[in-house]
Formats: sequence, C-alpha cells, structure tokens
Amino acid sequence: MLKAPVDTDENTRMSTTDVKQQAHALIDNLDDTATWEEVAYHMEARASIEQGLADSKAGRVYTQEEVRKHFSLDD
Repeated sequence: MLKAPVDTDENTRMSTTDVKQQAHALIDNLDDTATWEEVAYHMEARASIEQGLADSKAGRVYTQEEVRKHFSLDD
C-alpha cells in the first residue's frame, strides 16, 4: 500500500490555541452567507493541506517513480 502514515510527531503538531485561532480566521474570511457545507469544506481542505505539509517536512513522501510503479503506469 502506498499510503504514508498519518501520525505526526510533536514538532509538526499545532497547538490547540493555534488551531482555534486559525479556524476563527478561516471562518471570518468566508462570506456571511456561507453554508455549513462550505465551512466544513474549507476546514477539511485546510486540515488536508496542513497534514500534507507535515508529511513533507517529516520526509513521508514518495517519488513520482514510486507512485507510477505502484499504480502500474507506463512512462
């Protein structure tokens, strides 16, 4: 399986206060007419980006060659 582990170490975790502050800022930047679905989408997108950055910083990445081999893609 190609999926990288999702565990993060202490150096890549954000404090609860930081997360709450960033969540507030994200919501404050949405339109006043934003729906719950839009709020949830933006929160999930932000969480995914943060996780990807943490994985990259921790070296939990794959080369293009490894991905192509895993999915049996021709060059």
